[in-house]
Amino acid sequence: MPKRVFPSRLENIPEVERAIVDDVTAAGFGEKQMFAIRLALAEVLANAVRHGNQLDPGKRVTAIWEVTPKQFTLSVEDEGDGFNPDDVPDPTLEENLLRPGGRGVMLMQAYLSDVQYEDGGRRVVLTKFADCDKPDGLP
Repeated sequence: MPKRVFPSRLENIPEVERAIVDDVTAAGFGEKQMFAIRLALAEVLANAVRHGNQLDPGKRVTAIWEVTPKQFTLSVEDEGDGFNPDDVPDPTLEENLLRPGGRGVMLMQAYLSDVQYEDGGRRVVLTKFADCDKPDGLP
């Protein structure tokens, strides 16, 4: 399984995204699945750097992925304090429409086949099945 460990700097994210997208593309995922995976990559990696590690370049983000023609799985782990995804405000509620937080968590859940939070929210495991054309969870 490919693995990348990088310092928590936003400028490190595009290189990791490219490596993952190249592998998923080579596995033959379709256009809709690639859109979902790209969206999830942007969200999960940026969240690990910004929110998890608080942009501290002394802390690392670890991305480990596995791709087959039928399934993509990505684990992203940061060195932050973690979080409870149930505590993230619902971005579709009127009082939260202008707040910047919560959209990424909602979009990942809507577009991916499975999203799991582990180790107190310090690790996110994303799964996308090649035959899954979500989003069916968007409001």
